[in-house]
Amino acid sequence: MVSYDESCSKRQRLLVVANRLPVSAKRTGENSWSLEMSPGGLVSGLLGVAAEFETKWVGWPGVDVYDVVGKNALSKSLADMKCIPVFLEEVFDQYYNGYCNGILWPILHHMGLPQEDHKDTNKTYQTQYDAYKKANRKFLDVIIENYEEGDLVWIHDYHLLFLPQYLKEYNNKIKIGWFLHSPFPSSEVFKTLPSRSELLRSVLTADLLGFHTYDFASHFVRTCTRILGVEGTHEGIVDHGKVTRVAVFPIGIDPNRFLKACELPEVRQQMTELKQRFAGKKVILGVDRLDMIKGIPQKFLGFEKFLQENMDWRDKVVLVQIAVPTRNNVPEYQKLKSQVHGLAGRINGRFGSVSSLPIHHLDCSVDFNFLCALYAIADVMLVTSLRDGMNLVSYEFIACQEAKKGVLVLSEFAGAAQSLGAGAILVNPWDVTEVSSAIKEALNMSAEERDERHRLNFQYVKTHSAKKWGDDFISELHDTFSESDMKIKKIPLELPQQDVIQRYSKSNNRLIILGFFGTLTEPMKNQNEELDLKLNPELKRTLKALCSDPKTTVLVLSRSGKNILDKIFGEYNIWLAAENGMFLRDTIGEWVTNIPENMDLDWVDGTKNVFKYFTARTPRSFFEASETSLVWNYENADVEFGRAQARDLLQYLWAGPISNASVDVVRGNHSVEVHAVGETKGVAVGRILEEIVRKKSMTTPVDYVFCSGYFLEKDEDIYTFFKPEVVSSKLSHETRSKSSTSNHSIKKKKHLSLNVLDLEKGNYFSVAIGQAHTKARYVVDSSHDVVDLLHKLAVADTTTATTSDSLSETEDYQTRNANADWKPWINYVKIRELAVGDTEPVDI
Repeated sequence: MVSYDESCSKRQRLLVVANRLPVSAKRTGENSWSLEMSPGGLVSGLLGVAAEFETKWVGWPGVDVYDVVGKNALSKSLADMKCIPVFLEEVFDQYYNGYCNGILWPILHHMGLPQEDHKDTNKTYQTQYDAYKKANRKFLDVIIENYEEGDLVWIHDYHLLFLPQYLKEYNNKIKIGWFLHSPFPSSEVFKTLPSRSELLRSVLTADLLGFHTYDFASHFVRTCTRILGVEGTHEGIVDHGKVTRVAVFPIGIDPNRFLKACELPEVRQQMTELKQRFAGKKVILGVDRLDMIKGIPQKFLGFEKFLQENMDWRDKVVLVQIAVPTRNNVPEYQKLKSQVHGLAGRINGRFGSVSSLPIHHLDCSVDFNFLCALYAIADVMLVTSLRDGMNLVSYEFIACQEAKKGVLVLSEFAGAAQSLGAGAILVNPWDVTEVSSAIKEALNMSAEERDERHRLNFQYVKTHSAKKWGDDFISELHDTFSESDMKIKKIPLELPQQDVIQRYSKSNNRLIILGFFGTLTEPMKNQNEELDLKLNPELKRTLKALCSDPKTTVLVLSRSGKNILDKIFGEYNIWLAAENGMFLRDTIGEWVTNIPENMDLDWVDGTKNVFKYFTARTPRSFFEASETSLVWNYENADVEFGRAQARDLLQYLWAGPISNASVDVVRGNHSVEVHAVGETKGVAVGRILEEIVRKKSMTTPVDYVFCSGYFLEKDEDIYTFFKPEVVSSKLSHETRSKSSTSNHSIKKKKHLSLNVLDLEKGNYFSVAIGQAHTKARYVVDSSHDVVDLLHKLAVADTTTATTSDSLSETEDYQTRNANADWKPWINYVKIRELAVGDTEPVDI
């Protein structure tokens, strides 16, 4: 992470913008304030980046201040704590209690849009929406007042959805990150929200969007594609050429804070007292806000059923429930409180006695040290959230359980389920029977199984801390292109076919690089046809003619394995690069290894097991394994079911075999691929070109390159490799590799001369097949166009000289025809998107 301004040698600034400053402010006089920094949460998350960046906080101070003297005094006191206040004054109620908590919060938590109170004309959807925008404007004004060129801005949560747009309108060079701390609902729920499009378009102006889980991120991407009609890819959202990165950053806690607390004498004493208080009984603990989404009634009902069905446990277990009060003035919360009290009274009445009550319910917050003591002595932690962004209570419990190794029973609807699912017992909180069974399983679990489950979760909590979360997000934001240098993906040009042919005819040493699947394969007649890779029969004579031309070198560069390429191209005098160039075969059929040194492949076996599992449970899916990559393909499966399975598969992978592996995961139209980091066509082509030059003993520079394929976005770096401004530096790198079982490897070589390529005359054509957004300069509609062009190249009269005048005319072709047929091309892309759904191609 680069965080220093080289021109003035000072740390780069980070503005952290949230609805609420991480401080508690209390007025002690007309111009004096008492301030205390709040622990945990964002403060813990930014401990790491605080050393790298000069961090300042922007937000509401938590108190209403209307007089100028008080505002100035508070601002001055907050400045000492690197905090900048935003005074919301008259808009606060309709902004915060109204639009944020009354409209956005229920939508985001799958509770639907609340009914508008038509009797209250002073508080309507529109007035709350207007207040929300005004509040966002107030945040903007404060940021503008304090912004310095080069600052990073990190915006937090749903309270500030309009702020990214307002900031970009002020200065589109500002690098902006936005993180959502709550869940994000399905598109069916979110589209009920008035002004949904405006909110989505605003947040998409940020450079990086972060979510707790893959589910939340995928809901967001799908919502944008359905409501806005933008393109969703595995990297994020593409809208009018601008790419907004969407990524997953699971938040954590500061585990050391809890580990140290459990060693304090005061906490040890409280633990001893609690053990004596509950001697002879197992303790089930619940710690929640008294909130509808926390599922406290469902927890009590599950516990009631457990007691009802397990009489032998009635005097041996106790449920301690801490319910921290929130929003006591809201009628819905008052009803919830009455419901919870009623359930606790009923269960205690049914199964309790004068000396023993099964439920100990506390309507209050508790001291941090006492909370750690409760965590430490509990045998079971019961979390039954109906919808939760993450639920860090489960993390805190695990951090305090180093000695006892209690069991975590966790709702599958909590974000933490995707992180801690390996060691927890996951339950559907709506299924009372399942909750009851999970309680029984947890209480009866063997010590060995408890140890193993705790080991898995403790390792995760320890390594995936709040500090790591903050570091990861800021690092990603820092490396993300800002809008000014974003890879803007313009509509590519129509291929000037005549120019391609004439330049081919005039050149002396040509290189043709072709993809395999979707480029040279036989077209599939229908979507249900089994995938059987065969060479397009129309290409057989053409390829033989091209390969037999001494002036022409043909290279097929594919993600497929050696066996497949050997089977298809065995009879051709052609260069083959398997597994994205990890293995290279020359024209006489000898394979050599092209794998970089120290490539870690320990993840392969575990990933293969996951792929086998999903292949077995997904009809008509299959997976292909090669030495450096694995591809699970559901092209022939039911589309919706296949996509759902792909989402689950990714969760399995990230939770297990690739959690700490150096791999890239690529989602294609109907596939999931895992391969070693850096294994792209653009990375490999430099090594391949060096080997071709060495094997052919070339003395004449390559003066013509034609490169075409139906490539994954990651592999499109091959299109930029041959650009004059980048090729020199890439070819100057030394190529190394390691030996393989084939007993042939590319040996360490001296640097190639930079005269290997001579493309200054513009004899380079990069051509993508059927892609709306590409790094290639040109585009064709389908592989048929490539086949047709290869035919013409094969029969081109290389002895016919063309005049410089005619060449100048063809050079002018691009200017005259660059946009001649752009409308039909766009229509084609839209039709293809509607027919296929996803737009990113897969090359296998």
